[in-house]
Amino acid sequence: MENLTNGVNNMNISDSSNKKNRIQVSNTKKPLFFYVNLAKKFMQIYNEVELSALGMAIATVVTIAEILKNNGLAVEKKIATSTVDIKNESGGRPIQKTKIEILLGKTEKLDEFMAAAAEEN
Repeated sequence: MENLTNGVNNMNISDSSNKKNRIQVSNTKKPLFFYVNLAKKFMQIYNEVELSALGMAIATVVTIAEILKNNGLAVEKKIATSTVDIKNESGGRPIQKTKIEILLGKTEKLDEFMAAAAEEN
């Protein structure tokens, strides 16, 4: 858990709206359960977390949300889908990518789970 806390503290999450409770998920940079644990930590701090992904990472975001919901740690508040234009590196036409944003709220079970995990350490 200490490594997760250090990862959260050292993470640079950038977004044009600068939401502090947003996690932008990539399916190539970190393992799935890094994001699951990070989402738990964010919900503990902010009471809700917004998971966001583009393109192929959408399946990863849906999996993260389902893991948290199926374990009773989160409830789904909002799902939004859209298409965004991504600038091409060569300066050509922008590429359209699909985007998903899932807003999850924490449940009482999350606080109990995190307290039990803290007692084990």
